[in-house]
Amino acid sequence: MILPSTFDFLEKLKDNNNRDWFKQNKHLYENSHKNVLEFGSTIIKSLSKIDRTIPEHLDPKDCVMRIYRDIRFSKDKSPYKLNFGIALSANGKNFDGAGYYLHIEPGKCFVGGGAWHPTPELLKSIRQEIDYNGSHWHEIIDSDSFKNTFNTLSVEDKLQTAPKGYPSDHPDIEYLKLKSFVATRALDDNELAAPNAIEIVTDSFEKLYPLIVFLRNANA
Repeated sequence: MILPSTFDFLEKLKDNNNRDWFKQNKHLYENSHKNVLEFGSTIIKSLSKIDRTIPEHLDPKDCVMRIYRDIRFSKDKSPYKLNFGIALSANGKNFDGAGYYLHIEPGKCFVGGGAWHPTPELLKSIRQEIDYNGSHWHEIIDSDSFKNTFNTLSVEDKLQTAPKGYPSDHPDIEYLKLKSFVATRALDDNELAAPNAIEIVTDSFEKLYPLIVFLRNANA
């Protein structure tokens, strides 16, 4: 489970997002980071039983995102993220295709995954896969399992018009307009702090697994 002290650290960081405070309270970060790593390790073991491409002994250090922000090209010069992120694939957080993600942030926790901002080549392949295998696509996204957990896909950065090569009256044009293929489910902080937190997260990943496989097959 995610400990209350981890949420408390993130709350404090929100009000003190500066290097001096962080340096003085680095022990709070280190304890929280350790908690997230331990949680991630258990998730990896559970997920590896569902998705065999995820190594059982994948190092959680390769999955937990850095808390330090890249501020080189950002107007926001806050040095730290206000969350812990766990990204999961066969290669940990370093993946360009489909994978899983857990976001830990007070009041903004969520679990999900898919293909976020795929490369132009992969985006083209996913659209082609939806075009060629529309019935299979709908078996996944229209299933009660998927809809009851995630409702639908994110429409972030969706195109306003049909992508090149597809008619505007294509039966799946609204999906073909997507530039990311991601599904998320909001989590209450208490769900991640509960004794069965691992089961809650893993169950969501299991419901997402068919979509992950579809997206991977597009790149096969």
